[in-house]
Amino acid sequence: MIVRTDADLRQAMQLDSESEHVEFKEAKNNFHFEDLADYCCALANEGGGSIVLGVTDVKPRSVVGTKAFTSPDRTKIGLFERLHWRVEVAEIVTQEGRVLSFIVPGRPPGRPLNCKGRYLMRAGSSLQPMSVEQISTILGEAQVDFSADVVPGADASIFDADAIAEFRARWERKSNRAEIAQWSTAELLENAEITIDGDPTYAGLILLGTEKALVRYLAHAEVIFEYRSSEANIAYQQRHEYRRGFFSWVDDIWATINLRNEVQQFREGLFKYDISTFDEDSVREAVLNAICHRDYRDAGSVWIRQYPRLLEIESPGGLPEGISQNNILFRQKPRNRRIAEALAKCGLVERSGQGMDLMFKQSIRQGKPLPDLAKSDAHAVVVRLLGEVGDPRFLRFLEQIGDERLGHFSTDDFLIIDLVHRGEPISDHLKERVNGLVDSGAVERSGRGKVILSRKFYTFLGEPGVHTRKAGLDRETEKELLLKHLKAAGDEGAPMAELLQVLKDRSRGHVKGLMNELRGEGRARNAGPTKAGRWFQGASHK
Repeated sequence: MIVRTDADLRQAMQLDSESEHVEFKEAKNNFHFEDLADYCCALANEGGGSIVLGVTDVKPRSVVGTKAFTSPDRTKIGLFERLHWRVEVAEIVTQEGRVLSFIVPGRPPGRPLNCKGRYLMRAGSSLQPMSVEQISTILGEAQVDFSADVVPGADASIFDADAIAEFRARWERKSNRAEIAQWSTAELLENAEITIDGDPTYAGLILLGTEKALVRYLAHAEVIFEYRSSEANIAYQQRHEYRRGFFSWVDDIWATINLRNEVQQFREGLFKYDISTFDEDSVREAVLNAICHRDYRDAGSVWIRQYPRLLEIESPGGLPEGISQNNILFRQKPRNRRIAEALAKCGLVERSGQGMDLMFKQSIRQGKPLPDLAKSDAHAVVVRLLGEVGDPRFLRFLEQIGDERLGHFSTDDFLIIDLVHRGEPISDHLKERVNGLVDSGAVERSGRGKVILSRKFYTFLGEPGVHTRKAGLDRETEKELLLKHLKAAGDEGAPMAELLQVLKDRSRGHVKGLMNELRGEGRARNAGPTKAGRWFQGASHK
């Protein structure tokens, strides 16, 4: 039972004994934080509930009030830091005194909670460690689709008529099926699997629910938008809470963001570019990601924080098991399949996709930094869309390659071009795509394993010499330069230190290899001790 109000408290106090989901503690004057964290951990592992301070724990129970935790918000922060689990606090003022109720959500499937490395459960009025078998059972739980579950006690009155109309219209346009317009509301919802035998699912509540229904059945399934003029600002300049079905506000959230979406202007020769700081397709995909893949068993909300050149979308639950920042572009594991399938019917998401590839493509094509997931952890996914355009000349180069060719580039192709542009190494799983990019004229090979942007790019910039420097000299040209230096050195010869100066961008091993080749070809010889030896032009004397 969840205790939020005085009425909830009176009802809970009448239970025959402390139920599986309510724990009473007298705690008149104090209650140790460590004990509170332990009980929250245990209660979460047992499905969640409430820990109530200020009430005797033996019937007939009475309210005695509590002086514990005078700053509940601070305690809530402390619990999150300790457990990495959001616990809400309800401060209930009664005639008999102040009561605190700590509302603990149940743990997510397949993940037991621990407090300082201890996996706890309750045993009567005390706590004990979970057994190895109990932990193994939890870890072995299958990932269930929460969004496919029926909402207990709900009926069709939870749905918003305007949201249903929007869903119907989008589905009809996407599928090009005129009969969808003729279906009754009940048929529409059943055919979309938003209801099961007339009973609403959580997918239906999240996508089509009224504000009243969402507050009653799943209040944390909200999206909170805030705008701040800088990341340093604590106070926000605008805040909006979207606490109703997704199809009621799907367009409004973009309109809100676009109000402060600065257009960056660039001029390159005769060409003028207007690039929005935030790309509409990328923003919509990021929001859809949060709705589709957040963990609705976690009591947190989705947060969208906008700054002048940054948009941050945070969703509860962390990345699904098996998904990491390194594989998120090519491995999918939808957390709420029923929601994803409903959105796919409307053409909003690909059934098996996550939309991340589109965000990465758009960022590269617009010369912006890649979407940043570095702040994500096991408890939340944070996607940061950075709107600062870096090199507008690079945009002109992509345009020169041609829209037709770019249309056939995969996300991996764009990632390779971006890595080469920034001078970073190409990861092994991308290397097989390089040959196709060489054929397209986007990049070219230079030396062993080295890939650079093509000569076409630097010629376009009016900097062909930079291409020559980046491409480096071919091996024969390098050997000719070394021989030229040896000829100038004459009978005195040249030590290795001087030869390294001739090819200052090359390693000692590379230059030594060239000299050994020249010696093998009879065009150079060396004499003297290894460290103090000198090189001369011509073959060794017989």
